[in-house]
Amino acid sequence: MPNPRHLAQANIARMRAPIDDPVMDGFRNRLEEINALAERSPGFVWRLKTEAGDATSIQAFEDPFLLINLSVWESVDALRAYVYRSDHVELLRGRREWFESLASPALVLWWVEPGVVPTIEQAKEKLALLERIGPTPEAFTFRTVPPEAE
Repeated sequence: MPNPRHLAQANIARMRAPIDDPVMDGFRNRLEEINALAERSPGFVWRLKTEAGDATSIQAFEDPFLLINLSVWESVDALRAYVYRSDHVELLRGRREWFESLASPALVLWWVEPGVVPTIEQAKEKLALLERIGPTPEAFTFRTVPPEAE
C-alpha cells in the first residue's frame, strides 16, 4: 500500500568560500543541472527556491556561508533514488571540496501531509530535534527511517 504521507527533507552545508568564489565552481556550475534533475525525478513534489531557481541566496541562518536545501518527495525510495542513484551522487562525492564538515546533523527527514509545504523554521526545528534526542518518527535519517514507512 502506498504511503499516504509525503517525505520532507532538509539538509544544510557550510560553504568553504562565498558561492561566487572559484573554490565553489564545481558545485555552483552544476547547481542548475542538478536542481533540474531533481524536478524531473520520479516522486519529486516540491523544492525551496528563489526566482533565480535555487536556494543559495536564501539566508536561513546567521552564518552567511550556511546553505539550506529543502524539498518534498512522494516517498523515501524516491528521494533515495535521486540522492544515491542519479548524477546527484557525483556532487555527494565532491562535497568535501566545497563544504566543511558539521558537528551537528546535516540532514533530516520527516513526514508531511500531501500538499503541505514545509517551512525553513520547521526544517530548523527538525534538525534541532534530531540533534537533541536522535532519530524518532518525527525527525529521522536515511539510516533510521521508521519501519512502518519502508
